[in-house]
Amino acid sequence: MKLEKRRPSGREKDEASIKLLAQLREKLYSEHLGSARRAAFNLSWMQEDGLEILKEALFSRAARGTKSAAAYGLRKMRGRMEKAALEVLSQGLKYPDKNTIAVCQNALLVLKSRATEKVPSKKKIQAGKFEIKHIPAKSRGSKTRQKVSRGRNRLV
Repeated sequence: MKLEKRRPSGREKDEASIKLLAQLREKLYSEHLGSARRAAFNLSWMQEDGLEILKEALFSRAARGTKSAAAYGLRKMRGRMEKAALEVLSQGLKYPDKNTIAVCQNALLVLKSRATEKVPSKKKIQAGKFEIKHIPAKSRGSKTRQKVSRGRNRLV
């Protein structure tokens, strides 16, 4: 799939960041799902620019693998971008493309299951509380006794 050149948003600081975003965007549309997911994960760390590229991939006419990788990147968003990523995934449920709806539903299910697993249990809290017991030192065995007995023989 031939990608159109992306217009810089003005948030990029230098030419290197523009090139990096272009490379990650191209890898996101890759046929190899592993590199697409890795690119999506890297884009999840890029705040607004990453969100913009992932959103573009999710709502484009790209293959389902690309949409799945973009949803993975949106799931991995952290900090202040997490809420915006959830909003994009919920917008995907209203999108007319069936692949986009399926990918967004799956991503939201994964996020909900992750949220229920984070409930702290009493076992985990109490696991840190344990009593430190005294462990006796190892005996040195017969070697020490021999040295002591040799020393006595010399003195006598």
